[in-house]
Amino acid sequence: MKNRTSNRPARALWLALAALPLFFASCASVPELGGMMDRGGTRNRKILVKLGEQKAYLYQHDKMVAVAPISSGREGKDTPRGRFSVVEKDADHRSSLYGNYVKNGKVVKENIDIRKGGRPAGSKFQGVPMPYFLRFSGAYGLHAGNVPGYPASSGCVRLPKRHAKRFYDAVRVGTPVIVQR
Repeated sequence: MKNRTSNRPARALWLALAALPLFFASCASVPELGGMMDRGGTRNRKILVKLGEQKAYLYQHDKMVAVAPISSGREGKDTPRGRFSVVEKDADHRSSLYGNYVKNGKVVKENIDIRKGGRPAGSKFQGVPMPYFLRFSGAYGLHAGNVPGYPASSGCVRLPKRHAKRFYDAVRVGTPVIVQR
């Protein structure tokens, strides 16, 4: 009878080699920033948002080190263009304009703009979560949120959560943010 355990190392090697292209493909679009953090901290970094491409890029020393899909402001709620800088970082930010009215732990009116309409009696406003918020101009910032593949936000730049965390961890207050068409 043939020993079945003798083929295990060969099979494991074959599986590892087959998985390498998938590993490198995923790293090519959004590299891990952890090791990079030890080389230069957060200095000499900038964020470039290209609205036409619906992508955000992170640069260090003018070398692109990460890219992420985004969802920017929809028609009538445009994301401001120009040169800005990160003025606030808030990992647990909530919107002060958009959210739900809640009473006794239950949503009584959802998807509201606090500037429009009235508040139901006995309810309180609960802003939409905007994790890993990087404010760059007024009420606008980059943060984790729904990224459907087209402009759909109220003006902020949404990134998938894992990308938002990477950008958040990679920059500091004062980091340049450039938003262009």
